[in-house]
Amino acid sequence: MTGGLLLSGVLAALLGTALPAQHPSSGFTDPPPDKIVIKVATVNGSGCPQGTTAVAVSEDNTAFTVTYSDYLAQTGGNSDPTAFRKNCQLNLLVHVPQGFTYAVASADYRGFAALQQGASGAQRASYYFQGSSQTVYRNHPLTGPYNDNWQATDTTDWAQLVWAPCGVQRNFNINTELRVSAGTSAPGKVSFMTMDSTDGDISTVYHLAWKECPNS
Repeated sequence: MTGGLLLSGVLAALLGTALPAQHPSSGFTDPPPDKIVIKVATVNGSGCPQGTTAVAVSEDNTAFTVTYSDYLAQTGGNSDPTAFRKNCQLNLLVHVPQGFTYAVASADYRGFAALQQGASGAQRASYYFQGSSQTVYRNHPLTGPYNDNWQATDTTDWAQLVWAPCGVQRNFNINTELRVSAGTSAPGKVSFMTMDSTDGDISTVYHLAWKECPNS
């Protein structure tokens, strides 16, 4: 599957390590011992054609990764007029062990951009649970000239995390977008932005915070 959910300093422990149990200042709980299971309910958008996205869950249940293989926005030259913007909406069915709930505490995005002088690009993402309000987009702009890999991280402090409802199944939605503008660059010059890595896939990692449900 090649595509995003909710997003500061208190979350640093999430990046690559398990959280301390019942930390009094944060309220975080150790990840539950059982595996979480994430399945893709639907995937829609010009940035994630059918068969180009996938989801994998980390062994310690602290993160999951979404990969894309065909997520590219471009403008200029002979580019299709609609290619300047690509998007992907993932609707995920997330099963968590009984007695626990989760929130997405941060999300890491990576890709490559080649922007001409005068051109610009941006990566955006928003996140929400089924039946709740969509969050405000988090925006990460780039300005040309630029010819390199890019990386962006969305984070949310603990007090503002949006938790999945306890005891109720709510699908989780990730909306991501890439957008490129030619700006004042020469009309014949192509500018583009991808979410991909050296192997042709982008790994977008979503880090999870956990807490126990009441009366669990």
